[in-house]
Amino acid sequence: MNMKFFIRTYGCQMNESDSERIAWLLTRRGYKRTSDETEADLIILNTCAVRDSAERKVWGKLGRLKDLKRRKPDLLIAVGGCMAQSYGEEIIRRFPHVDLVFGTRSFVKLPDLIDERLSAGRAVVDLSESSPFQFTPQLRGNGIKAWVNISTGCDNFCSYCIVPYVRGRERHRPVDEILGEIEGLAREGYKEITLLGQNVNSYRWKDVSFSELLRMANEIGGIERIRFITSHPKDVPDDLIEAMAELEKVCEHLHLPAQSGANSILRRMNRRYTRERYLDIVRKLRREIPHAAITSDFIVGFPGESEEDFEETLSLVEEVRFDYAFCYRYSDRPGTKAASMEGKIPEHLKRRRLERLIDLTKRIALEKNSDLLGDVVEVLVEDVNPKVKGELMGRTRTNKIVFFRGNKDMIGSTLKVRITEASYWFLKGEIHGDPRFLDQSGR
Repeated sequence: MNMKFFIRTYGCQMNESDSERIAWLLTRRGYKRTSDETEADLIILNTCAVRDSAERKVWGKLGRLKDLKRRKPDLLIAVGGCMAQSYGEEIIRRFPHVDLVFGTRSFVKLPDLIDERLSAGRAVVDLSESSPFQFTPQLRGNGIKAWVNISTGCDNFCSYCIVPYVRGRERHRPVDEILGEIEGLAREGYKEITLLGQNVNSYRWKDVSFSELLRMANEIGGIERIRFITSHPKDVPDDLIEAMAELEKVCEHLHLPAQSGANSILRRMNRRYTRERYLDIVRKLRREIPHAAITSDFIVGFPGESEEDFEETLSLVEEVRFDYAFCYRYSDRPGTKAASMEGKIPEHLKRRRLERLIDLTKRIALEKNSDLLGDVVEVLVEDVNPKVKGELMGRTRTNKIVFFRGNKDMIGSTLKVRITEASYWFLKGEIHGDPRFLDQSGR
């Protein structure tokens, strides 16, 4: 098999992890991966359906691929992920040059589906459900950091969210499998793992809670950093905050989507917590880990959101002072409860609110990053900066991106870096001391 494949991934970390698994499945069958889609024999779009803007990118890309298919008639185009699960046959009807559509729970069969397409001579659509933890190895990147899936699907059914419909109900992976994968990554030299799930902190396997899983993972030698994403505020008990404070490998960063600061909107969203509960979590976290970074997600223009509701969101951002926040305009997702709600907000008003919220979150992020000027922070070096020759890129334990001058042989090391410049999105610095005398933990 001399076929070359190219994968373009849209959306969340779960999709990134799925793409790594797809790459492993194909390379095991003899396919070769390429970073140039024009030389590929197989192009795979691993798609996202969480927001309308993500879908528009995929529709546009599929339209542009028609010309490439015309020039390369033997090219195979495959669409997977959440849009595939949501739209299925409609993708083939809208774009007849697509050869294969596979769902979020059938990607493990992709090599066989490709064989079926080649032998049948017609488009193939497979949205069937395979075992969610029929886990394959992953063709990972640089050998430094790795995703570790611990659950799939979601049972929360937030009124705006399509995830439970395209990813299925929540299912958890056996704890022994998770720990075995982490041990294998440690043997391969990986330094950082991120425990991954749509609602990662609701994890439970028999009598093992998520907090207990963190404690078990913390005992595995060789791994230096443990992260997790994404957390739901309704599933943040005190013992999770205590574990974060006590466990040396668990990073001091919590991504905790708030979505809104108004209780009336949180109820309509079916988020199952209040503004007061959210602030209580923040206070407890900052009491136990004063330097912890907190990041969040927000949706503006949800149906029924009044100006007073939006001001409540702004005031929550001011009170918490997030290290960063990802902000989006609400868009209807087909089949969700919110799609049929009354009180839709005009687009011009959603855009105006989004602009105000982004301006506020950027200002606070810049202020918080500026507070680090002159500080010496621990940075795990991940890669070169592709935009600046001679510059490296790494992250602090609080998940802040840091650029600094260095040599490629430092990639994979943990260094101390003094912060010299700050923006709202990243930091710049210089290596502090002689890196030859720093141990692996950066001390």
